[in-house]
Amino acid sequence: VQLDTAPGWADNMARIAQYIAQAADQGAALVAFPESFSQYLGSRTPAEDPDCSPTLERMGQLARQHGVWLLCGSLFTPDGDRKRNSSFLLSPEGKVVGRYDKMHMFDVTLPTGEKRMESRNFCPGENIVTLNTPLGVLGMSVCYDVRFPEQYREMTSRGMEVALIPSMFTKPTGKLCWEVLLRARAIENGCYVIAPNQIDGKFGSYGHSMIVDPQGRVLCQLGEEEGMALAEIDLELVAATRSAMPSTTPF
Repeated sequence: VQLDTAPGWADNMARIAQYIAQAADQGAALVAFPESFSQYLGSRTPAEDPDCSPTLERMGQLARQHGVWLLCGSLFTPDGDRKRNSSFLLSPEGKVVGRYDKMHMFDVTLPTGEKRMESRNFCPGENIVTLNTPLGVLGMSVCYDVRFPEQYREMTSRGMEVALIPSMFTKPTGKLCWEVLLRARAIENGCYVIAPNQIDGKFGSYGHSMIVDPQGRVLCQLGEEEGMALAEIDLELVAATRSAMPSTTPF
């Protein structure tokens, strides 16, 4: 699901609920949302304790109601005087079965000359996360992580079949390399890539959410408006691709 997340939590969650219902009606088993999906990204956005998070509580209700897995792209969790940018996977029973804290901080100078310093407000995670699920082995990551192929190769060594990359990828960098990076991670790891991105908004996100197959083919891609894309994941293609092109074996 591609979102233009606004400052209002209740309005965002109402739209999210509609997308989940629509996806479930079309047979989706997993519904994936982008980074900062429930509240607009900002230094003043409050952190949510995962043990009493209103966002995770509501998403758990929706997972149970529709019987789907939900990728909660990311929300902000407390860590001392800073925060963590944390992605959560919920089971169809509404339980949190996976958490990943974004490891690579977006401290960059954009092609426009604008500087972004995520580390001023956020601290990085320390752990690579893969999850064995009925959907396959899922590898969790967030946005800027996509520029660090070693993270995905390590997840592949742990059996990853589907890479989850919820994002708030900027327009200047998105135009240059969003599709290239996603297809590269899919090809070099022989895995699917599911990459829901934010669109427009005050942050200036690129959109163009994608699902890419293990051979680098773009199965679906959204444009520059909110919306939803669906594709079928065939884990047999992962195995066949890696067997035919065994480039994921250690050097």
